[in-house]
Amino acid sequence: MDIAYLVTPLLTWITVGPIKFLINSAKARKWAFNLVGNGGFPSNHSAVVSSMATLIALREGIGHPAFGVAVTLCFIVIIDANSLRQHVGKQAAAINRLAKEDGGHQWLRERMGHTLVEIAGGLTTGIIMGHIIHAVFGRG
Repeated sequence: MDIAYLVTPLLTWITVGPIKFLINSAKARKWAFNLVGNGGFPSNHSAVVSSMATLIALREGIGHPAFGVAVTLCFIVIIDANSLRQHVGKQAAAINRLAKEDGGHQWLRERMGHTLVEIAGGLTTGIIMGHIIHAVFGRG
């Protein structure tokens, strides 16, 4: 097995996480620990799946079935990040408003999904990471 396929998602996640934290902290003008996880710029999930799709395209070619699977997974992740998780965040906000008076209510995180700009940032970062990892690890 070529190790590049194993380390690509890991290295991308490790690289994007601190970038996301620093960008969101600069925007908030304070440490943005509340944005660690889901949401924020760039999208970790979009970066990870696009880095793997890029690596597969560079190594196997866009005609390879694995590339088709990787692109399909990218679309699923993007739709989930932009649509489904944003709706979950809106529901959390509504529940938080309704339960504000309830002393036992545990606040639900409202920032769940990604904007198209955050997703585009993740896709761009992932494509760059795929190229870097391909260059560093060679053909395997």
